[in-house]
Amino acid sequence: MDEIRATAQGTAPVPLSVLDLVTVGAGRTATDALRTSVDLARLAESRGYHRFWVAEHHSMPGVASSSPAVILAHLAAHTERIRLGSGGVMLPNHAPLVIAEQFGTLEALAPGRVDLGLGRAPGTDGATAAALRRTDQLNEGADDFPQQLAELTRFLDDDFPDGHPYSRIHAVPGPVQSTSPGGVQSPHRPPIWLLGSSGFSARLAGMLGLPFAFAHHFSAQNTIPALDLYRESFRPSAVLEAPYALIGVAALATDEEKEARRQVRAAALNMLRLRMGRPGLVPTPEEAESYEFGPLEQEFFESWTANVIHGTADEVRAGLDGLQKRTGADELMLTSNAHGGDVRVRSYELIADAYGLPTA
Repeated sequence: MDEIRATAQGTAPVPLSVLDLVTVGAGRTATDALRTSVDLARLAESRGYHRFWVAEHHSMPGVASSSPAVILAHLAAHTERIRLGSGGVMLPNHAPLVIAEQFGTLEALAPGRVDLGLGRAPGTDGATAAALRRTDQLNEGADDFPQQLAELTRFLDDDFPDGHPYSRIHAVPGPVQSTSPGGVQSPHRPPIWLLGSSGFSARLAGMLGLPFAFAHHFSAQNTIPALDLYRESFRPSAVLEAPYALIGVAALATDEEKEARRQVRAAALNMLRLRMGRPGLVPTPEEAESYEFGPLEQEFFESWTANVIHGTADEVRAGLDGLQKRTGADELMLTSNAHGGDVRVRSYELIADAYGLPTA
């Protein structure tokens, strides 16, 4: 399926894509971060990155991507060719009909270039998830998510069977418009991807014959087992004849290796504070340099930074090549976490140059 499979550009071993968290650094505003997202999307499009996804997170001052559909609509207005999508929408936080309507609208805005990536985690802490869902009965188990996914798929395809309570409910924009008198509807429908950081979504994606995206950037120890499970569970479908898996990779390239270490230290401090229940803006490299990590904090720092491919462009390229070879991933989706938007934009530019990606 052309909307899923991609072609590698330049000397990259597989297609390269972008995952944006719309990070906000200390001394910066959400407006600054969103402007950086536009700059990143334009750069990605001009340099041959295949897709640009935005991740849903909540109640995190340093992450301004709480509303992926809104951001994607904005990016659609500033790009022409690159695929845009969610990496992902956390489905349990929303009514399936609402997501079908949002992504039907995005499809109408950017025909043939919208992806719908879905996750089952809340993308936040339990209290915030309860506020989002208006209930404290949180369920991320095997019973809930497949049912929500099936319902969303029915709304996207407008094919609830006769007698179903929702058979006369239609997601608009959507296929129902083509069956109305005088109706003409786009032939495209956003392809569904399942996202995961463990085996649950890997197995489900395989059983349903859907593409799978694994969060290697924060669950590296589970990457190969999850990809193996996905491939072993895969059943050909109308969507895919063979498995297709991408992995999210934390990567940051800078002109000098020392600067990469400074930026990654700041990102690690931000993640440490998040894990300690004190989320905030991404600190400056200067603040991070002056911070003294305690023994347990140092252990976390070393563990976290070990999974960030960083350094000069050549070092990052070598790291990405090695990771792709180890995992057999069909696509690498790169996410950069740094204090300044200019650093993140430069990173994607350097990586594109390292692989000889095209220039538009």
